[in-house]
Amino acid sequence: MAHHSNRQGFARLVDRLNRFPQGAPPSELLNKILAMLFSEEEAGLVSVLPIKPFTAQKAARIWKMRLSQTKKILDRLASRAILVDMECNDQTYYVLPPPMAGFFEFSMMRVRRDLNQKVLSELFFQYLNVEEDFIRDLFTHGDTQVGRVFVHEPVLTNENAVHVLDYEKASHVIRTASAMGVSTCYCRHKMSHIGKACRAPQEICMTFNMAASSLIRHGHARAVDVKEGLALLDQAYEANLVQFGENVQRGVNFICNCCKCCCEAMIAARKFAFLNPIHTSGFMPRLDAQSCIGCGRCVTICPVEAISMVSADDPHQPKRKTVRINPEICLGCGICVRNCAQGALELVSLGKRVITPLNGTHKAVVMAVERGKLQNLIFDNQVLFSHRALAAVLGVILRLPPIKQVLAGKQVKSRYLATLGGWLNPAESE
Repeated sequence: MAHHSNRQGFARLVDRLNRFPQGAPPSELLNKILAMLFSEEEAGLVSVLPIKPFTAQKAARIWKMRLSQTKKILDRLASRAILVDMECNDQTYYVLPPPMAGFFEFSMMRVRRDLNQKVLSELFFQYLNVEEDFIRDLFTHGDTQVGRVFVHEPVLTNENAVHVLDYEKASHVIRTASAMGVSTCYCRHKMSHIGKACRAPQEICMTFNMAASSLIRHGHARAVDVKEGLALLDQAYEANLVQFGENVQRGVNFICNCCKCCCEAMIAARKFAFLNPIHTSGFMPRLDAQSCIGCGRCVTICPVEAISMVSADDPHQPKRKTVRINPEICLGCGICVRNCAQGALELVSLGKRVITPLNGTHKAVVMAVERGKLQNLIFDNQVLFSHRALAAVLGVILRLPPIKQVLAGKQVKSRYLATLGGWLNPAESE
């Protein structure tokens, strides 16, 4: 009976993870991963925790457990980066992050002796890189994705620099964060255990704000100041790494410095390019065909294979080659511009701004609407820790375009939500 109950605990944990807008498809491999990260008791306890931040008092009521014992368990989970603990108004809040970007990565962001990271890496590789269901679900469902590309700032001309908004620059995130930590790159660390890692820097992936404070407090990240943060960003530029970060304007929690060979985001961008799995920067490279000598350096360096060699159609030089850029695949990262010795490439503004959610709440609601999971944010009584949280969710819904408000109304089947939507859009209610 106990064994059966334990299996149910892990099944409930998988169900709990899939209440997130980005979840984790059930799999025997997922079960093995979770069994390495959670004890059987912990899986059952975490499976009933709220999605939104909660206090130890809230968890104690859910678990029907003494507060002292509850806090001991929560702090133990936070020390292993399963939960993120946050200090706010002299109160500690806890939250279970999604698997990615979240506790999957956190488990590999430092060398640990409490985990067999080689075995865990092999399981991650099979689950994420071979089975592919997780990566497909994470990066290709809905129009709003978990991450976006930051523009490669050093290659911007003075003319183009004026078109860059602050939130589109990794340097701005570094300068304005309340805390910043640097950790081992999860992707390259994972690949090193299976003999597939490249030579790109590993101690270079960045977390910010409350997430950084928690990871630093428990030794999963090293605190760095603005000066060192900017130096690390320069190091990433020199190594031709792509800055892939949280798809929000305010309160960015992570920026990964991604290589083309190890990092899941870049692999997904190549495998599922036609589904636009990553939001691009607001720029695109433009070619000066007369300056291009067809060396192919940009083709080799492009992390998503958006550039190819084609005939230059030069009657005087029949064998001359030039490059072709596929705008449907290009991320607008600018690495190709940096590596063009002839100056034949430059970044130019797309003109039409790429839409980026305002903050984490905005992103979560829009992703939930698009993925059919909005009801989890609103009606699961484990979720909302205050009326203020409900107001935030509804406030985001009411700022959505009319078509997405209709989708939201259908998901929650709420007359209240439909009435509010009709009040803001009278034509829709007639």
